[in-house]
Amino acid sequence: MSLRDAFELLQWPMWLLAIPLPWLIAYLVPPPRSEGAALRMPAPERLREIVGVTTSRAARRGVGVLAGLAWVLLCIAAARPQQLGPPVQPPAKGRDLMLALDLSGSMNEPDMELGGNVVDRLTAAKAVLSDFIDRRAGDRISLLVFGRQAHVLTPFTLDRETVRDQLADSVVGLAGQETAIGDAIGLAVRRLRDQPTGERVLVLLTDGVNTAGVLDPRKAARIAADAGVRIHTVAFGGEGGMSLFGFRIPAPGGDDEIDEAALREIAGTTGGHFFRARDARELAGIYSEIDRLEPIARPGRAVRPHIERYLWPLAGAFVLALLAAVQWRRSA
Repeated sequence: MSLRDAFELLQWPMWLLAIPLPWLIAYLVPPPRSEGAALRMPAPERLREIVGVTTSRAARRGVGVLAGLAWVLLCIAAARPQQLGPPVQPPAKGRDLMLALDLSGSMNEPDMELGGNVVDRLTAAKAVLSDFIDRRAGDRISLLVFGRQAHVLTPFTLDRETVRDQLADSVVGLAGQETAIGDAIGLAVRRLRDQPTGERVLVLLTDGVNTAGVLDPRKAARIAADAGVRIHTVAFGGEGGMSLFGFRIPAPGGDDEIDEAALREIAGTTGGHFFRARDARELAGIYSEIDRLEPIARPGRAVRPHIERYLWPLAGAFVLALLAAVQWRRSA
């Protein structure tokens, strides 16, 4: 380690300038000298006393050395020496991601298959969304549901467990039987607008067309684009119909029940992507693709934490000062 590196590991290196201070004071302010001098030969009985005085002076000189070392260590401790710890990768910054889920009456249509069982659209969507939420560690997630009205069930939070619980408790008709796509986008924009710019994302899943609300979806998309909100739209639903003796009978209308053109335009206006899922497997693939399009990992700059080491020279100064005090007492 170079001298420059050593000084970079001292929080307050200016304290090192105080090390020569006691010796500088002793040099500039010498002790007073006694006036007059005479050469006297000590008597034999005084010789032992002189030897004792010489020994005492040597002991006091040792006290001075201990005190000086203690002062040096105290100044080093005051400079706050530190040691660089192992590199630490800061957590990646995620997105402010809002999930909008359609809870209109049509989401109760049992035209999905999950684990070999026929389930309704909402059950399949919950399973896929729950897995998607699990993969979004680091994102601040909010859950919005909409039907005839739009409601935010969870504000933006890093607590994915809470979001999954609210998702599991959602039921068809909770927000009404109709579909207010425009109002859902409008509410999402209001919530996302308060978040940091650049990473405002809305993932909207619906199986219908806009049949309620006061805000037109296309106008809402333009508002979202102006606010810097990127919207990925997911059209979800099979052909509908009913199951008879294990065979599915498609209902007339089919894909006409989903306004794919409007959803495609919403995504294009805001810089997002449009997706079409006719079953749970396709829906899972879509959310995997969204996971790729909106990556969480943006590695931050690795940092090395500073570990405080001033306690070592401080402890050394204390021990040396204690030894000096004991030596002084013995030489007195």
